[in-house]
Amino acid sequence: MIARLKGILIDSSFSEVILDVNGVGYLVLIPLSTFDALPQPGNEAVLLVNTQVREDAICLYGFATAGEKNLFEQLMTVNGVGAKLALAILSSMPPAAFCAAIMSNDVNIIKTIPGVGKKTAERLILEMRDKINKLEIAAGPIVTPDVPASLKDTVADTIRALEGLGFKRDRITRAINELTAEMPEKDCTLENLIRNALRLLNS
Repeated sequence: MIARLKGILIDSSFSEVILDVNGVGYLVLIPLSTFDALPQPGNEAVLLVNTQVREDAICLYGFATAGEKNLFEQLMTVNGVGAKLALAILSSMPPAAFCAAIMSNDVNIIKTIPGVGKKTAERLILEMRDKINKLEIAAGPIVTPDVPASLKDTVADTIRALEGLGFKRDRITRAINELTAEMPEKDCTLENLIRNALRLLNS
C-alpha cells in the first residue's frame, strides 16, 4: 500500500500529476487544491497518497496536506460517494468551507459542487457531520475555551472542523481565544470563526 510519494514532478494538470520516484513514473490523481500547492515541473514534490485497488486498476490519489487526505477518506465512506465525487468536492471549495457548510447544514452551498444534487447534499450533511464530530474520539473530548455559554456549541464545532483539517488543538484554542475576545458575540458564527481562525493558524 502506497501512503506517500517523494520525487521529481515531471508533469502536472488540474487533475493529475506524474511523479518520478527513483526512475519510476507514478500517475497520481489530485484535487485542484493540491495542484495549487505543487512546485513547477522539474522540482521535488511530496504527496500523501490514498491507494485504491480495483479489479482492473490500482489508482493513486495524492494530496498536499494531511487535512485534504483525511477529508477525502471520510468522504469515501459516505454512501454513494466515490473517489471522483470526493475529488470534485475538494476541488470545488476549501476543506474549511466545506466543513463549515456541513456544520451549518447549508444544503445550498453544497449543491454548488458539480455532481451534487439536493439528495446527495442532504446525505453528505447527515453522514459527514457525524464523521467530523467523531474526530474528537481520537483526540479526546472537546473542551471549549472560556467563552459565553451561547457560543460553546459553535466553538466546539469549530474545533472539530479545524482538527479535521490537521491543526493541533492547542493552536486552535489559542486562535479561538483571541478571536472571541475581539469579535462581537453576534459575529461569532461557525463560518466566521473557521475563516478567521484559519487566517491566524496559517499566518
